[in-house]
Amino acid sequence: MQGNCDTCAYLMYDEEFDEYVCDVNMDEDDYGRLVETHFRECPYYTNGDEYRVVRHQM
Repeated sequence: MQGNCDTCAYLMYDEEFDEYVCDVNMDEDDYGRLVETHFRECPYYTNGDEYRVVRHQM
């Protein structure tokens, strides 16, 4: 999967693993589809830029 995980709203720092992880709430079925299917981009990506809409209005 490709994508820019650095700007994803679901990217969280996990102190136990000492690294950033994707913190998407998904069940086993969703995870199975994610692993089996080839995506060009992450289907769970959400832009974490809170000011994106404001800059668009300027």
